[in-house]
Amino acid sequence: MSDEPGPEGTGADGDAGRESIDGPTNDGQVFDRLPSTAADRRVPGRPTREAVVGWWVERFGLDPAAFDGVSFWEKGAGKVWAFAGDLPADQVDVEGVGMTFLRTRQEHWKPTTTAALRYGRGATRNVIELDPGAAARFAAGRDGPVAWDGDWGYLIAAHEFAGRREPIGVGLYLHGELRSVVPKGSREELRPP
Repeated sequence: MSDEPGPEGTGADGDAGRESIDGPTNDGQVFDRLPSTAADRRVPGRPTREAVVGWWVERFGLDPAAFDGVSFWEKGAGKVWAFAGDLPADQVDVEGVGMTFLRTRQEHWKPTTTAALRYGRGATRNVIELDPGAAARFAAGRDGPVAWDGDWGYLIAAHEFAGRREPIGVGLYLHGELRSVVPKGSREELRPP
């Protein structure tokens, strides 16, 4: 993982999969399978399967086995999708494959809400448990102050429901505030008990 562009790295490729004078580049209309390792990379700046899984393991304490049988695909620059299975080709010209999973070509890698909801139950690090009022505020897409003594950056926001911790989305923790990045179409108005 050390030679990956990583969360700090930025890749300024245009579009994935097309050939240019400088070699392959991104084609925003085609899904390209992530290379397994950096040694397999053909498109500069493209994340690898090893880096993506490693990031989730390091950032959220997930068991790498959670991603067994999952293939990862990039469409456009840094939009990584996860597919529970495999496809027979390394490039696929379709509208969608699986679920949006991670944004990688920015200063800090950002997990999607969909991925947090799917994999967040297994997270053991960087999960902030919200009380009912904060959970309702967060689910509605509103920011607010929280007490957190862990890492800054993207966290999985969770709330206890029916005696079990359930993920409710992704938040950005900065300066004592949790910023809700729940997409507008997924926001809910909840009433705390």
